[in-house]
Amino acid sequence: MTIRVMLVDDQALLRTGFRMVLTAQQDMEVAAEASDGAEALDILRSTSVDVVLMDVRMPNVDGVEATRRICEGGEGGPGSPKVLILTTFDLDEYAFSALKAGASGFMLKDVPPADLLAAIRAVYSGDAVVAPSTTRRLIDRFSSVLPATASEPLAKELERLTDREREVLTLIAQGLSNGEIAAQLVLSEATVKTHVGRILAKLELRDRVQAVVLAYETGLVRAGGGA
Repeated sequence: MTIRVMLVDDQALLRTGFRMVLTAQQDMEVAAEASDGAEALDILRSTSVDVVLMDVRMPNVDGVEATRRICEGGEGGPGSPKVLILTTFDLDEYAFSALKAGASGFMLKDVPPADLLAAIRAVYSGDAVVAPSTTRRLIDRFSSVLPATASEPLAKELERLTDREREVLTLIAQGLSNGEIAAQLVLSEATVKTHVGRILAKLELRDRVQAVVLAYETGLVRAGGGA
């Protein structure tokens, strides 16, 4: 099956470079391009897209707002595509906002082509492409904007989880993979995967990236990696 990708960036040269990489793949095609979020949302109303490569800083509607609308299934229309944020180190705060808005992950604009292609395929298959440890470092850097204590609604979110599920969520937020969690808790990896699925379902989260964000916002894990 061909993965239909949309390129959203206000720099035409960058879009050209990404297009050349993607069109060389047998399983990908560039279905559409846009120079800002407003244009992207307009195109998505009539064009079927699987994955959106989204810049963050753009005129009119920026990447964070466009991501929010797409992931809410509003202006992006039914069957909304997955969003993969393209960012640079000095724009990490925007990437964090986009993750909260529902993006499935983020990549740096100077990412090696092979890594970008792997990320697109992972997002298309339903996985998050940001390693939890990478997300943790991002949140650590901007811990000053996180609340010192969780709000009551956020704290109540965690009451839906069993003790074991809270334990698994804590380890997810600390950057452990399913295999590492399984080893630490003396469980099978399949059991851990089941716990992760239940956590996402109970908390109504898209993927483990948003689970990491929620763990920090609720105070389950503190900036710096401590529980």
